Amino acid sequence: MHVLYADIPMKKILVTGSIAYDILLSYDGSFADALKGVDIEKLSVSFFSPHYARHHGGTGSNIAWNLRLLNQSPLLVGTVGSDGGEYTALMSERGIDVSQVEILWDHATATAIIGTDSEERQIAFFHPGADTHGHWPDLLDLREEIACGLVSARDAGLMMQAVHWLRNAKLPFIFDPGQQVLALSKDELLASMRASAGMIMNEYEWSLLTEKTGLPEEELTRTVPFLIVTRGEYGFSFFADSEMSVVLACPADRVVNPTGAGDALRAGILTGLAAGWPLLDGARLGASLASFVVEQEGTLLDSIDVEEVWERARRTYGQAPPSLQ
Repeated sequence: MHVLYADIPMKKILVTGSIAYDILLSYDGSFADALKGVDIEKLSVSFFSPHYARHHGGTGSNIAWNLRLLNQSPLLVGTVGSDGGEYTALMSERGIDVSQVEILWDHATATAIIGTDSEERQIAFFHPGADTHGHWPDLLDLREEIACGLVSARDAGLMMQAVHWLRNAKLPFIFDPGQQVLALSKDELLASMRASAGMIMNEYEWSLLTEKTGLPEEELTRTVPFLIVTRGEYGFSFFADSEMSVVLACPADRVVNPTGAGDALRAGILTGLAAGWPLLDGARLGASLASFVVEQEGTLLDSIDVEEVWERARRTYGQAPPSLQ
């Protein structure tokens, strides 16, 4: 299981989302403490960051990268700018299908600037760049090669085109709107949820969704077959069949930066969905992979021994996920 990039005949997992460069900054203190008593109407704050790093990132590319680490066959759909050629070449070298990644030479690739404090709170700015001007590709000829998909945060119009295509193609997909909840209408959100096989989001995004739709949590959880709400170091809540269970996070040996952990979780869930596993098995696999991601700076693991990922899941949850062989 240590061979990571072997050519294994399997159906593709379609992933659409942002492809971006991440600028990671750290603050040795608490954002919450620094903002106490601040007049929000006259907000003007500055945080000194002793650490700077620039990495490859973006939700779509992060998830596709993690799927490849798990020996899956991701098909990435997204848009980059004139500075994105090096990134797409790197992903192609790793076995990610980037044939449907659009390059717009008159624009820059999306960029995220993420500040993290000493208690793992984050403040982020995101410039969408070329993605705002992207187009949804013609995937008709690839329909029979795709097992399932995931629609994650990128340009809101392109997200809805992805939902429509996957629904019309009768392919199961996970709806992962992220903070694009703010850009989508109530009707778009509810229609996407109903068309999906399930949804995943973090606590803050879940609160935005309940506020945007104006519906009680109990009703929203019945709108999708399953819902996962991630809660950082506390794991995640899993809603299915009108029941809720809490799954603990998979402990990391050390935490360097939490950015990218959620994308690793999603890769595990997609791996399980494509393989037909029980949902919790895929989520536990993703939680285990996420525990390795937080042990480094940057969102992309250069390599991983997948036997160790399975073993860490076994130690945490009492049993290993099913075999992919």
